[in-house]
Amino acid sequence: MGESSWPSDAQLNYIRNVVSRMAGRRTDEVQVVVSPYRICPLGAHIDHQGGMVCAMTIDEGILLGFVPSGDSQVYLRSEQFRGEVRFRVDENQHPKPVSGTNLKVHSNGASTQHEDCDWGNYARGAQYALQSRGHHLSQGIVGFICSSKGLDSSGLSSSAAVGIAYLLAFERANNLLMSPAENIEYDRLIENGYLGLKNGILDQSAILLSSHGCLTSMNCKTKKHELIRFSKLQKDIPLVPKAFKILLAFSGLKQSLTSNPGYNRRVEECREAAKFLLEASGNGKTEPVLSDVDPEVYEAYKVLWLHQCLLFVRIN
Repeated sequence: MGESSWPSDAQLNYIRNVVSRMAGRRTDEVQVVVSPYRICPLGAHIDHQGGMVCAMTIDEGILLGFVPSGDSQVYLRSEQFRGEVRFRVDENQHPKPVSGTNLKVHSNGASTQHEDCDWGNYARGAQYALQSRGHHLSQGIVGFICSSKGLDSSGLSSSAAVGIAYLLAFERANNLLMSPAENIEYDRLIENGYLGLKNGILDQSAILLSSHGCLTSMNCKTKKHELIRFSKLQKDIPLVPKAFKILLAFSGLKQSLTSNPGYNRRVEECREAAKFLLEASGNGKTEPVLSDVDPEVYEAYKVLWLHQCLLFVRIN
């Protein structure tokens, strides 16, 4: 892929001007967090099972312009969603588990959340994550957030990009210096702890650990990662062409995982499968994950597992 042209000077200037008007501050005081989207050739429903994943960021994503508010107040606006978000960083935030409320199901089966009402939950979740680990926040922010046109909720992990953007803004405003590993954990707290989504660490890891011209390979069980340059891939794997493009195909359907119980249901199904296979092999564990299942065990017991699934379908 070519050199990144995102964000452009025009985009940055636009964001700085909006925040300047919101806060009554000079444009040169406005800081901008750049949080890219990611693609994952290998990763869907693998990361929360402790498996091996690979991912890379793209030159599109989330831009968050902000200035410290000078007090505990948080004032946010979004280019995408209506309304304003206001809260205080010295308030206590409480988890918001996934529910079926505010859920609109379309005739094509897709579901969306009334996000105009709750788009500020990721900012509140960032506050929750930092405070739950003992970080005292005294400085709020005045901020304006926007995303690449048409790519929000499109499967490129806009949620993790938003969460990380707010984490970085709050940390900068409060003079907190965090490592990528710490922010991976804090973003997990936003989604698992605050929003009730049972996803893994692929998305935030890709965003925080990736580097231009590299594929990020990560073991989600050990959390060890490696940056593999495309030039090395082309040298080691003859089938990888010297020049290539990555095609992103968007179906046009957008979906918020926090408002759709399907994702968490799939996580539970993976755990049930792991539990069955491990117990069948005499290796039952308290919190089983599929990465603990030996390939030979899977081959030996997969037929029994399929029979159990079919029986479950008949009963229900």
